[in-house]
Formats: sequence, structure tokens, C-alpha cells
Amino acid sequence: MTEARLETGVAAGRLAPEEYERGFGDLHPPLDRHEALVAADRCYFCYDAPCVTACPTGIDIPMFIRQIATGNTLGAAKTIFDQNILGGMCARVCPTETLCEQACVREAAEGRPVEIGRLQRVATDAAMAAGRQFYRRAEPTGRRIAVVGAGPAGLACAHRLAVHGHEVTVLDARPKAGGLNEYGIAAYKTVDGFAQAEVEYVTAIGGITVEPGRALGRDVTLAGLCAGYDAVFLGLGLAGVNALGTPGDDADGVADAVDWIAELRQASDLATLPVGRRVVVIGGGMTAIDAAVQAKLLGAEEVTICYRRGREHMNASAWEQDLAASKGVAIRHWLRPRRVLAERGRVTGIELEYTRLADGRLDGTGETLTLAADQVFRAIGQSFVAAPLDGAIALEGGRIRVDAEGRTSMAKVWAGGDCVAGGDDLTVSAVAMGRDAAESIHRSLS
Repeated sequence: MTEARLETGVAAGRLAPEEYERGFGDLHPPLDRHEALVAADRCYFCYDAPCVTACPTGIDIPMFIRQIATGNTLGAAKTIFDQNILGGMCARVCPTETLCEQACVREAAEGRPVEIGRLQRVATDAAMAAGRQFYRRAEPTGRRIAVVGAGPAGLACAHRLAVHGHEVTVLDARPKAGGLNEYGIAAYKTVDGFAQAEVEYVTAIGGITVEPGRALGRDVTLAGLCAGYDAVFLGLGLAGVNALGTPGDDADGVADAVDWIAELRQASDLATLPVGRRVVVIGGGMTAIDAAVQAKLLGAEEVTICYRRGREHMNASAWEQDLAASKGVAIRHWLRPRRVLAERGRVTGIELEYTRLADGRLDGTGETLTLAADQVFRAIGQSFVAAPLDGAIALEGGRIRVDAEGRTSMAKVWAGGDCVAGGDDLTVSAVAMGRDAAESIHRSLS
């Protein structure tokens, strides 16, 4: 071990090669044919299917499960893709435990729902592996639409517009398309380069040109896009990260969890990614869970999530919290950061204050706790960066204001996904907004 590693406690290559492979293997391995048939057989095929109501994209869940049960797996895939062209990724990352599976009648009756997410993966994986495309483009309309952001909302919008015969140019600031699916989700949830495979599947319909490395406000302007295209869709996501707002927040070793996850997702060799011995993650959402679990899987000895409220208030589902605990992550509630401790500019720990609810308001108790740490990750929420819009579009609550069809206050411009007011930061919801905005754009252009 080098002197630098001894000093900082942050090092790469903490584990044997097989441990990385095991730790970052598929979180939910795909069902085999027999397992899929057994899982499908548990569905009651409810006529009023509460699972469908709970799905933001409205997939006909009983229908696709029945198709799997009768051996029509590709038919099941089409049923899914009709509503959600990114159904493969959603099968992997959707919080089904709080959406369709929570609403499942089996869950209410037995406490064990039909495995809807894993069954969805069976169908979508089969179609993608076979290269089966279910849609043909309509006759070219001569209309051109710019989609800014190649994340779930942008890709869903682009695909539906291409189906209608429009020409779509997708611009994205990053080197790769995929958005959150490529850069922001834990590696063990989407293995084997699935995010890029899905991008290729979605764009294979034709009529979609992806231009990476082109950012709104830097390489193109909104006014320029409106002048050069018949319509514009904004799927910009949330590029800003909230700061801790405490002394020492700028110490070496303090980083944004989203940036660290993106670095991990793009690493060709996980053994080259440094991680601390003692890691503290501040936050209570999915990003906090993903960062903490992956730090543990990289070999961190102690990983602690600190959240300012109780377990029931965390945005991360109970299932995700239990997953973190099963990997050895400690979750401590009713704590908020007070200051980051550092020596010679390098983080050595974090001082936290205990909190409580008083008349519905979160207050500090004055009692403090200090945790040793050589790495601290901020995961306390992301914000929309409105600067690239140059003040041309109305905002609401710091995000883009849209109507029921995704139209913004600016003519010819629609928006969807996490960047809009009311977005719930879910891949599946972003897909639904992108899809519905595409239909609105198509009606407008027709």
C-alpha cells in the first residue's frame, strides 16, 4: 500500500477480481422458461387490473402475462412496447414494489405479488435478443423535430415521432445517449451494457439521428432550434446537485453521488475506481442507496447512510433500504450534516446533528454525532438548471411548466421527464411523458 493510500484511506483495487464480478452481477437474474410459466400462472388476470392503473405507462399487464403463459413471448413484448418502448430498462429499474406489484391483488391477499417486473423482462429481452421490431415508420411527413436530451423521456418521444414518419434529431450533452439509464443507475441493475443495447433497439426503427456532445446553451440555442425545426421537445433531466451547505463541503473527498455513480458506470475496470475505507452518504433517495451499496461492493469497510428524517420518510422504497442493509450498509435516521471535518484539506469525518419533528417541523436537537470518514457523498437531491433556456420558458417550482399534453409556454416547444414541474424522477414516468408529448406534437403538426 502506498503512502498516499495510508494517508487518505481511499484506494482502488481493494478486492479480488472475482469479488467485483460477483458483487456487480445481475441483481435479479432473468427467469428461465419454467420459472416464467410458474410466475405467470399466479396472475388472476383481473378484469379491472389495479396493476395497470398503478403503471405510469399503462401497460396491459394481465394481457402480456397471459401471452407469456400461452407461449407467445414476442406477443407479450409487443403489448409492453406499445405503451413503453423502454420496457426492458423499466423491467430492471422500476420500483415495482411501490407501483404495479404493490397494487397486485396477490400482494393484498398473500403478501407476495406476481413478479411483474421480472416477467416483463422475460418478454422484452426475448424481443431484443431476436432483433424483433414491431413497428414500421409511416410515410415520411417532411416534418423535422429536435429532441434535446437522450434520456428516457427523449428516447420515448423520438421513437413515437419516428413511428409517425417524422425525422427526429436527438441532441445530448454527454458522449453517450441514454441519460439516467446510462449514467445514473447502479451498475448491478443494468449489466452487460444494456442501456446502450436499448438505445440501439429504440433507434433501429430509423428516422432518428443521435448527436452526442451537443449541449443546449453551449452548442445550440432554443431560439435556433425553433427556427430550424418544426417542433422541439426538451427532456433535459436534472443537471444541478444540491450542496450540503455546511462548512467543509468543499474538502477533498466530498463529492456528488450522481457524478461518482456516472464515473463508476463508465469505468472499464471497477478495480481502478478508488473508494474509501469509511464512506458516509448523505441523503434518503435512490441515489443515496445506489451510491452506498456500490461503495460497499467496491470494498469499503464501513458505509453509512445518514438521513435527516425517519425510515418511513425516505424516498427510497423499503425494499431498497433492505437491500442496502443486506449488503452491509448502515442506515441512520434523524441526522443532518452540520460540518465536514478535514485535515490539510482532506475529509476525515463529518459532524451531524440529531433531528426531531416538532409540530410538523424538522428541528435540530443540539445533540451531535461525529462519524469518521475518508469519503462523503452528497445525495440530497438534484435541481433543474434553467440557464440554457435563456429565460424564454415559464417555470414552476424551479422546473419547466407544462400543460396536460407537455406543451410549454413557448410555441413549438414541449417538455417532459424530470425537468418538468410535477415530475417524480422515475424512468417509467419520464417515458410516459415523452410518449404523450410525441402524440401531442404529431397532432399539432398534422
